[in-house]
Amino acid sequence: MTSLARDHAACEQMLRRSASSFALPIRLLPAEKRRGTTALYAFCRRADDIVDDAADPAAAGIALDAFEAECQAALGGGEVDDPVLRAVADTVRRFAVPKDYLQAVIDGVRMDLTRQSYATFAELEVYCGRVASAVGLAAIHIWGFREPEAISAGHACGLAFQLTNILRDIPEDLSRGRIYIPLDDLQAHGCSADDLRAGRIGPGFERLAAFEVGRALNFYRQAAPLDRMLSTDGRTVFRAMFGVYRAMLTAVRRAGAGVFHAKVRPRKPVLAAAAFLTLATGPRP
Repeated sequence: MTSLARDHAACEQMLRRSASSFALPIRLLPAEKRRGTTALYAFCRRADDIVDDAADPAAAGIALDAFEAECQAALGGGEVDDPVLRAVADTVRRFAVPKDYLQAVIDGVRMDLTRQSYATFAELEVYCGRVASAVGLAAIHIWGFREPEAISAGHACGLAFQLTNILRDIPEDLSRGRIYIPLDDLQAHGCSADDLRAGRIGPGFERLAAFEVGRALNFYRQAAPLDRMLSTDGRTVFRAMFGVYRAMLTAVRRAGAGVFHAKVRPRKPVLAAAAFLTLATGPRP
């Protein structure tokens, strides 16, 4: 096995260990695009873990700065020790992925070191655009797309997926001191961050949950046209991912205000069924 093959194998191991919702859809890609997409996933996982697993923000900031410097070196053709960065640099070169997307991911996870909440959706959209939309836009460069409108649809897709993650993970994020629901949304529905932290989930939270689901659905509608803009194999993986995340949002909607009490955990067979149904029918917002 060549050194580069070992680097990509290390990324594959990360994906297998993660039990990520992306694992099944990524398997549907042909080998070369599967390796590239897996390297992109591993890069994002590594950046995210630096922030989430560190003992304190200062240590995380130092580690993230080092990761950023090593990433820039790898993208510039330099020798680095991290096999994930070697694999993602290979992917960037092979598929002409704009380097700015990788920098956006690093900038996005760095926001988690300095921001515990967002006053408005406009502020949150900047964060989601970095940690999610940038990933999706890098991915469609690997998969192949035909029309420039794919960029705006890909951005919307990243927002849809990340808003679904936010709604699914509210209690987990609270345990880290983070509230991603915009504070003005809380206020508009008669809720507050203090109520959320204290577990005082009154009637306003049911309306708030419905509002946030509706916003996410709007981005799913904007993302659906991406289906016709992708290469054939890109369309396959997009449909599977769209099906999985849309099923997650359905579970969030059914939970209502329960999303503020417990993480929503759809069963894997349900997600797999949603993925394969969407493969057959195409994305349905």
